[in-house]
Amino acid sequence: MPHTYIQFDFAKDEEKAQQARHKLEGWKQAYRLDKKLLFKFERIAAAAPAEDSANPGKTEKPDKPKGKGKDSPEAPPATPSETVKLLVRLDFSNHEKLSGQRWLDRIPSEEPFQGALPTIVKPADALFADTEKHFDDLV
Repeated sequence: MPHTYIQFDFAKDEEKAQQARHKLEGWKQAYRLDKKLLFKFERIAAAAPAEDSANPGKTEKPDKPKGKGKDSPEAPPATPSETVKLLVRLDFSNHEKLSGQRWLDRIPSEEPFQGALPTIVKPADALFADTEKHFDDLV
């Protein structure tokens, strides 16, 4: 069975996206889903606000030094103007169809994922090839 993708759009809610990341990391460790559950974040920068272009002399604040570094390098903190999307790939073999279906049902129903507008892309869907290429292109 080829991969199945679930795309979540967290809009500008970085906190929910980080909660989702922690939940997925916990599941990967607890259920030993190392290669079966992969995910990547996509951060899309919104157009610069008009007030920034009106003040060309305005400089941005430098980044604060990080404290103890709890964040992983996969998920750098997003600015409020970024849209955060999460792309999850489920890769269960043919003899694990039931497990794959259970995870496909479970993930969108859990708390941090509920309000994130899930889109499920299966191999028979027209968007599957584009989604697979997009997942591979993400860092």
